[in-house]
Amino acid sequence: MRIVLDGMGSDQHPVPDVEGAVLASREYDVTVIITGQKPLITAQLKRYDTRGLKVEVVDAAEVVTMEDKPSVVVKSKPRSSMHVGMQLVADKQADAFVTMGNTGAAMSIATLGPLRRIAGVKRPSLCAVVRLPTHTLIALDIGANADASPAWLEQFAIMGSVYGERALGIARPRVGLLSNGEEEGKGCELTRATAPLLKRAAINYIGNIEPKEALRGGADVLVMDGFAGNVFLKTLEASTSLVSNTLRDELKRSVFTMLGALLAKPAFKRVRKAMDPFETGGAPLLGVDGVVIIGHGRSNAKGVKNAIRQAKLAVEGQLIEQIRAGLAQTGATQNESHTPA
Repeated sequence: MRIVLDGMGSDQHPVPDVEGAVLASREYDVTVIITGQKPLITAQLKRYDTRGLKVEVVDAAEVVTMEDKPSVVVKSKPRSSMHVGMQLVADKQADAFVTMGNTGAAMSIATLGPLRRIAGVKRPSLCAVVRLPTHTLIALDIGANADASPAWLEQFAIMGSVYGERALGIARPRVGLLSNGEEEGKGCELTRATAPLLKRAAINYIGNIEPKEALRGGADVLVMDGFAGNVFLKTLEASTSLVSNTLRDELKRSVFTMLGALLAKPAFKRVRKAMDPFETGGAPLLGVDGVVIIGHGRSNAKGVKNAIRQAKLAVEGQLIEQIRAGLAQTGATQNESHTPA
């Protein structure tokens, strides 16, 4: 298997990117093709013993920054590490593309550049794999489509379900529709119009679900429009940080609480690992005609390595082929009767 890694993607590129590529090639026995400014990447590679490893470097002179506007980067930087990497996938010289870079730019390049959308897909969806102590939650869309239509949400649900089953190994993923109440008929106009479509889809649809129940393990796939999804994810991240910082401050207030914290340290470590986003590494851009995994810009080498693992699992699970089949089975690619809400 040949997986392309954007060597200029992370905030600290190419340091964690190159180290993650080396770790992934060693641990997962895959060929990692690093795209980016060759002198920088080659110099970084020399820090590691790469004998016996399958790591290649493909030169890409331009770098997509976090400040670049997605709407213009497709044409303004045609020799970027993202463009070159996705072109390798489009040309069948690689099986998947992984980046820790600008999410909006990656989506624009994927959909308007070499890869394009899977035939019949109305809008690609950004997906987040949220690691929780009790389970793994797939949340989509998380920002690619601030406005959406019921037909788009139907496709998001199918693609999220396929990803959960084929790449993450979740048997018959339970798909819930984010709402302000579990009762049928609850929610905004978009939610109420989407529910009948999800009922007929070839997925394990469980109905409306509130955020608190989704976080408690009530669903494996949480479907929503990109505006609600982005707010949901950012609120979750902020809440986790707030609780963590408050607990840390309280534990430092006295000798007794500090002693208790010392005794509970192994438990804290287990919780931290269970919720560490770098244990997952990245999540797919669903709906494009090729496996594209996007991770966080602040990823460390472990995050990069595990993002490559997500790409490997998606390829092994024939994610693109299964999405095509899932959409065709339910007829979702033919439903054009709804417009964005």
